[in-house]
Amino acid sequence: MKTIRNQSLIAAALACALAAATAPAQDFLGGDHPLTLAPADEPAGGGAAAETKEGEAQGGLSAEELAKIAQNPVANMISIPFQNNFNFDVGPNKATQYLLNFQPVVPITLNEDWNLITRWITPIINQPSPAPGVRSAFGIGDINPSFFLSPAKPGALIWGVGPTTTLPTATDSMLGAGKYQVGPSAVVLRIQGHFLFGALANNQWSVGGWGPKNQNNFLLQPFFNYNLPGGWYLSTSPILTANWNANHRDMWTVPMGGGIGKIVKVGGKLPVNLKLAAYDNVCTPRNASDWQLQFQIQILLPKALFTKN
Repeated sequence: MKTIRNQSLIAAALACALAAATAPAQDFLGGDHPLTLAPADEPAGGGAAAETKEGEAQGGLSAEELAKIAQNPVANMISIPFQNNFNFDVGPNKATQYLLNFQPVVPITLNEDWNLITRWITPIINQPSPAPGVRSAFGIGDINPSFFLSPAKPGALIWGVGPTTTLPTATDSMLGAGKYQVGPSAVVLRIQGHFLFGALANNQWSVGGWGPKNQNNFLLQPFFNYNLPGGWYLSTSPILTANWNANHRDMWTVPMGGGIGKIVKVGGKLPVNLKLAAYDNVCTPRNASDWQLQFQIQILLPKALFTKN
C-alpha cells in the first residue's frame, strides 16, 4: 500500500516552504557575435510579446515572460536548475531515493540565424538499500549532455534538434549503466497566450563501455503550462521512459501528476523559478519507485543582469 499519509505531510511541508520563499519577492529591475554565450532578454521563443506595465517600467521582462522562458527547453537564456527528486517506495524495503539533477543550460549564438542550446545533466544520487542483502550507494551518476540546434528567430512553432549522450561517469556501479550511449533528441513547443505546451523526446543506444547490459532507452517528456498573474503557473511535465531491452512487464515507466510554480526575485534583481510537483507512477517496473515528489530551484540569468542601468 502506498503511504498516502506520508505523501500528504511531505507535500504540505514543501508547499509551505514554497509559499514562504515567495513572500519577500521583489520586482525585477532592470549585435550578435559568432560562438558567444547568448544570455538573451527576449521573451520565450524570441517573439516581440507585449510586456506588462511592471516590465516596461523597469526595463526588464515581466514575471510571466520569465516563467515562459523557464518553461522553454530551448530558450535563449542561461539558466541553472537544481532539481530535487524524492523517489518513494523503492524495492521491498520501500526505500526513499534522493536524486539531485544539476542541469545548467547555456545557449551559444552561432550566427544571427542559429543558436546552439547546451544542457548537461549531472545526477547526484543517494540510494538506500532497496532490498535485503542489497547495499546502499551514494555518489554521482552517469552524466547526460544534450545539444539542440534551434532557430534564433523562430515562428509560431519553436523547435530544436541535436544529439544527446550519456557518459559512464557513475562513481558507483549501482548508480549507472557503465555504458557510453548516444542518440537523437528533439523538442517542439508552442506559446499561445498564457499557455506553453510541447514535448521533448530522445532515444539512446549503447556504443561501448564496460557495463554488462546493452542499453536501448527511450524518453518522452510532454509538458503543459498555464501562466497566471504575478509569476505563478500551473505545470505538468511527466517523464515517460521505456527500456526496449526489458521484458514487457518491466519496460515502461509512466508517471501522472503535476504541480505549481512561481518566479521570485532575489535581491530585487535575480529571477529564480521555484516549482513543486508530485507524480504517481501508474506504470512502473517491478521494485521501482511508486511515486515521486519534485522541488526545483532554477536560477535565471537574463541579459539585463549583465548591463548597467
